Amino acid sequence: VQLVESGGGLVQPGGSLRLSCIASGFTFSNYRMSWYRQAPGKERELVASISRDGGSTNAVDSVKGRFTISRDNAKNTVYLQMNSLKPEDTAVYYCYVHLLSRPYWGQGTQVTVSS
Repeated sequence: VQLVESGGGLVQPGGSLRLSCIASGFTFSNYRMSWYRQAPGKERELVASISRDGGSTNAVDSVKGRFTISRDNAKNTVYLQMNSLKPEDTAVYYCYVHLLSRPYWGQGTQVTVSS
């Protein structure tokens, strides 16, 4: 199982970024996918999740209306579109899947929101 994130970077407040996570080593379309983030000095938190077919999503209250999770099962890829970014969104963002009774994480991608 491998999860590879990309798309992070430095952005000004109010800006946008689109994160991607390419998955391999398992049948992607069979599993719910999630994005987590971890800010310095804080615990890792769930940001958003998406069902196997993409028909159902949820997100933490702090990002609702600003972040959108989506997936392309043909490309084994899950996305996180982040708009209206705030300094408090600064964190390392991780792609996550739980399968075969264990969690799998990507290596993470840094998102920094600063002027």
